[in-house]
Amino acid sequence: MAAAPPVQSDPADGGDLDAAIRTLLLVLPRAVGRIKRMEVPEELREMALAPRHLSLLSFLLLDGPMTVRELADRLEVAPTTASLLVGELSRKGVLDRREDERDRRRRIVSVPEAKRPVLERWLSPGARAWRTALAPLQPAERAAVVRAFTAYEAALSEGTEE
Repeated sequence: MAAAPPVQSDPADGGDLDAAIRTLLLVLPRAVGRIKRMEVPEELREMALAPRHLSLLSFLLLDGPMTVRELADRLEVAPTTASLLVGELSRKGVLDRREDERDRRRRIVSVPEAKRPVLERWLSPGARAWRTALAPLQPAERAAVVRAFTAYEAALSEGTEE
């Protein structure tokens, strides 16, 4: 695949807000296009996985098994919503749910070992790309990037909700 053409402006070269916006208006659609072109593995195609499922699966791959409550906190959704997502993915065979040995009322959610390789091949490039982009930054710079993307997403949703 051919590399993307170099970005013409560098938002770090003087703090020009409009130059930074122009750069992002070029880069973000390219990134979204690349993400959309990431082919769903054949083993997962018929499962109709939605973006909310991908975030949940990515968290489990990155952080390991956790409770439904922990997943809800990470996904910033109600525990009932997380439970519904876990149920959907469990029925599709993409997640395992088991009782917590220390507290039988709690359920531990994990990616089954048989599904881990295909999910990692598919979802890990996104996490690796973020690691590559964020690793050279200082903690305060990383926090600024996260705040900027969070604010961008919030501003987009404000513009579409009526």
